[in-house]
Amino acid sequence: MNPAFKNYLLKTTQSSDCQEVEVIQSLWSGYGKISRYQLVDSPLRTVVIKCIALQQSSAHPRGWNTSNSHQRKVKSYQVETHWYENWNQRCTAACRVPKFIGSFSEGQDQWIILEDLNAHFPLRKQQLEFSEVKGCLRWLANFHATFLGQKPTGLWEVGTYWHLATRPDEFKLIEHQALKSKAHRIDDLLSQCTYQTIVHGDAKLANFCFSENGQQIAAVDFQYVGGGCGMKDVAYFLGSCLSSADCELYQNELLEFYFAALYEAFAASSHSVDFSELEEEWRMLYPVACTDFTRFLLGWMPSHQKINAYHLNLMESVLSGL
Repeated sequence: MNPAFKNYLLKTTQSSDCQEVEVIQSLWSGYGKISRYQLVDSPLRTVVIKCIALQQSSAHPRGWNTSNSHQRKVKSYQVETHWYENWNQRCTAACRVPKFIGSFSEGQDQWIILEDLNAHFPLRKQQLEFSEVKGCLRWLANFHATFLGQKPTGLWEVGTYWHLATRPDEFKLIEHQALKSKAHRIDDLLSQCTYQTIVHGDAKLANFCFSENGQQIAAVDFQYVGGGCGMKDVAYFLGSCLSSADCELYQNELLEFYFAALYEAFAASSHSVDFSELEEEWRMLYPVACTDFTRFLLGWMPSHQKINAYHLNLMESVLSGL
């Protein structure tokens, strides 16, 4: 461990010593790792540390080790650090996140120290029960309600990792000409909609943590948090955990649930916006958000399993309406 960071960690956590007990995962493209550390003589038993090495990586799993890719990664970690330092504490228990403990940087290396969620949210899931899908949608609804109308200062101006302006390399490779010609119009519909919030930006199943009974949920990974329409998170999340057939079968029920949860969160807040107008706008933008993500996939990895009948049908419907 870097000696300067170790001194910072021990001082911040009031520890006499620490030891890495588990590498939770490597960061995408070889930019570092997330580890669990055990602390000695500290009020905290363990912490999770995200260790980020910002020198350019050549290890992208899909071969996208370009300058654009590197600069996007560098900014994403700067955004994530800013999120934890300045925004994270605004989240309520209804959109639970790990508590921020500290951050440290030296040269091109960065560290973020976070609460270890495993004490209360020990489960990571690859498949969900229907009630757990709704639980994640409730988390998103509360997150979107919490940050409705707030300017994403220090975050991505437009959240999500597939935002068109940050993906010029992938855009060039799209072979679907109708989609390519209307991609900027689709982006404008989402980025310039009346009702904006802060979106998680990478709200896939792998970034949710669950309690033992699956009913309490927390979320992690805020590299692509920023401004946008809440439907971008909803569309991406449902595509991450449901098959094409299940998306088709349950779309209406799950959107009804999300908007009911969003309304409940609004009712408990001081928002003065017209909820019926927001709901009408965002419902119209759900297929647009699905199409926006499909646009990214068709340039990034045209053989991806998420390019399925459900999303292609939505795309064709959106394109024919533009």
